Amino acid sequence: MKIFVTFASAGTGHARAAEAIFEYFRKKDKNSEVKLIDVLANSNRLFRFIYSYGYAFLVHHCLWLWSLGFYITCTRTLYPLVKLWTAIVNKLNTRKNEDIFIRENPDFIISTHFLPSKIAAYLKRKNRISSKLFTVITDYEVHPFWVAEGTDAYIVASEATKNELLAKGISSGKIKVLGIPVDEKFLRKEDKGKIRLQLGIDMNKITVLVVTGSFGIGPIEDIVDALHQDVQILVVCARNKKLLERLKSKNYANVKVLGFVNNIEELMSAADIIVTKPGGVTISELLLKELAPVFISTISGQETGNLKVMQGYGVATQARNYKDVKNIVLGFKSRPEKLEAIREKIRKVKKPECLKELFGVVCEGSGRASG
Repeated sequence: MKIFVTFASAGTGHARAAEAIFEYFRKKDKNSEVKLIDVLANSNRLFRFIYSYGYAFLVHHCLWLWSLGFYITCTRTLYPLVKLWTAIVNKLNTRKNEDIFIRENPDFIISTHFLPSKIAAYLKRKNRISSKLFTVITDYEVHPFWVAEGTDAYIVASEATKNELLAKGISSGKIKVLGIPVDEKFLRKEDKGKIRLQLGIDMNKITVLVVTGSFGIGPIEDIVDALHQDVQILVVCARNKKLLERLKSKNYANVKVLGFVNNIEELMSAADIIVTKPGGVTISELLLKELAPVFISTISGQETGNLKVMQGYGVATQARNYKDVKNIVLGFKSRPEKLEAIREKIRKVKKPECLKELFGVVCEGSGRASG
């Protein structure tokens, strides 16, 4: 059996989800050929550059333009034109991926980004491949780009996500509410006290993890300045080296300043509250760690959709600025029962069996055991 796990390296979430699926399937089914494919790596340079860096540029420098583009591509009356235009652009720039899919004709294609889903669905409609296509939607709200005729099943994060697909005309039988796949390391039951000891932080203080993506954007410094006297803070500056140096120079007693990290699951295990952006994969990770989320710097589009869904489940709070963050965090500190109430709601929402159930769904009917 041949399985392609595909994604587009536009943002880190799609890649993280694909890598988690790839590693799990490779471990569970050693008799199958499992390949991890970034479709942008097989596209022309200009297309790859625009796709990979266009989003980051717009949200950092032209957020209004990103918001406008998102709105236009979601507008029902304009979507037929958008769909035609994107189909032409994708066709012109992804021929190498089409050739790979046709040549290898895998039994299954699992996609964590709408671009490879579009490529595979088109080839299926043209009878160029016979693969079963599983689209893993990595947000809690569904942009129209995710919907492609020829998709065999949509793997979604929540019942709210399923309802959106139903409203877009997708039949219930094609929708599987399994969650968003994340690395198995987020499933480990860590000893909070042991992790805090390893990190060299206080065992008993309320601990807040501040992390806003790989670029370290948002009012991170203001948040740390506002909270450092009241709670213990783990702050991840990621690739923002200037922020890292500024915070280190302040030498706050209750603050541990980190750059780019590869143990975010341990930091989550050590924390009680997380201040972050509402990306789909990030939300799934923090739900598994049962962290109370305070969302900041929400980007119009998929992140506002994710926030809305989490607010609907009663597990998320939005902060407009660092002052809001402080008030929310101090509210949790003064009333610990509020934290426990959030955790109780999270336990009803999180999907810890996502990878296992996805493996079972994909291998259903293939003669493979679901493990």
